[in-house]
Amino acid sequence: MLSVYSLVVLISSVSVCVLRVRADPVLLDQSFGCHSRLKQLHGQQVTVLMPPNITGHWVSNSCEVRPGPEFLTRSYRFNPDHTFAALQFYYEDRDCSVPSYSLLIRGSVRPLQASWLVRGGTVCEYHLSRVQLLCHGPAAATLLRTLLPPDCDPRRPPQPGLAYELWDERWAAGRDCTRGLRFSMQELRLMRMERRHHHGDAERRAEEELFLGDVHTERAQRRLHQPSGYQTPLRSAKRCGICKIVSSADLHHPPVLPVQPERPVRLHGNWVSTRCEVRPGVLFLTRHLTFDEDSRTWAGRYEHFSDPVCRHPTFSISASGNYSRGNTSTAVSGAVEFTFTVTHMAVTPMDVATTSLLNVFRGRDCGVEGSWKLGVQQDVTFTSGCAALGVRLPHTEYELFSAGQDPSGRGLLYNGQRPTDGSSPDRPDRRATSFQPPLIRCGGGQKGERRIGDQLFRLSAGCGSNAPDAIVTLILLLTLM
Repeated sequence: MLSVYSLVVLISSVSVCVLRVRADPVLLDQSFGCHSRLKQLHGQQVTVLMPPNITGHWVSNSCEVRPGPEFLTRSYRFNPDHTFAALQFYYEDRDCSVPSYSLLIRGSVRPLQASWLVRGGTVCEYHLSRVQLLCHGPAAATLLRTLLPPDCDPRRPPQPGLAYELWDERWAAGRDCTRGLRFSMQELRLMRMERRHHHGDAERRAEEELFLGDVHTERAQRRLHQPSGYQTPLRSAKRCGICKIVSSADLHHPPVLPVQPERPVRLHGNWVSTRCEVRPGVLFLTRHLTFDEDSRTWAGRYEHFSDPVCRHPTFSISASGNYSRGNTSTAVSGAVEFTFTVTHMAVTPMDVATTSLLNVFRGRDCGVEGSWKLGVQQDVTFTSGCAALGVRLPHTEYELFSAGQDPSGRGLLYNGQRPTDGSSPDRPDRRATSFQPPLIRCGGGQKGERRIGDQLFRLSAGCGSNAPDAIVTLILLLTLM
């Protein structure tokens, strides 16, 4: 459902927008409270703390899903002297209710300076001093024995309930038993801390979240990966129910989260971002997606921004197409496979720099040459997409969706995480095994109909696309969905 676009530019971010109605020009659907919800999101008072004061206990707020898939929770303690103790608990199931093994990682980490690549991020350096492994059952022990490299002591393999040394800086150089697990703490190389204030609630304390660097979608690449995005944020250990369960755990006693009821995956309706989202490659965006299950059509709007709190729009793209529902995923329980085809696309430059850059490109490969105007949308379907953005239509992608629920009982929708290398899931074997930040339901209405102002429209095409964002050195990667 997503495609990859690349654009040589002199700016560091863009804004993307997606939606189509019948064969008319692409329109923006602001129905059923979605526009007001996005407006509220943009109006949130969010402070990015630089440099971040990470001292304290930070834990997962839910069962996290990493590419693979891997299911885990995290419990990290950062001390005033820059030392840390990080616990990672891995599980056999997506609910994080059946522990498999745990890692205890000790070392030191020190923030250095603001990232020149990821606005709002802080570059850090870290040093590992010790890594311990503990298996929580015979199956995990048997599996991990097969993964350990040959230079690990075969006379003392991992045993359930016994701590096993994977790494110790006091060992002779060259012995590293973490290699077989594809273990990495490169996430500590990039950090970001947000403080979110609550309007009209003076009694409620501001919430702080700690974002650590993204994990490469290819496990073999994780040990050398330089993060340019973030994982699901960690929360203060005292601020939520799941956090308390995770914070009270230790290496020998992993947190066991409650099993969640399986929720059917139903795309129909309107969905919007819950926060300003950050993607690998300096991409800041919000999303608004609309699905019609009767006609199997899809439409969406992506707004990209130059800043990490999504207040300065830079670029907008609209696209549409159709989709088909596939089988239940065998990799991620409760998830469903989908196939999306992108058939229509429109582009709207939202700042002067992007407008000028689009006008630089020659030929009829991205709309009418030299015709781009600030804030004016242009349909690029007749040029088979936009070569400047690396998009060719039609385009097919293989997606993964899952349903969830927030603490207030509102429906959440997750779709597949984009590959770190900026490639497209254009083959079934490239389908994601983890997810992007969730979308929240924001509207309903009659199936197939969307109200825009006082007019009622019927969707005739769905959509999908992806585009990693701009690296400060001129490459812009836009990620749609």
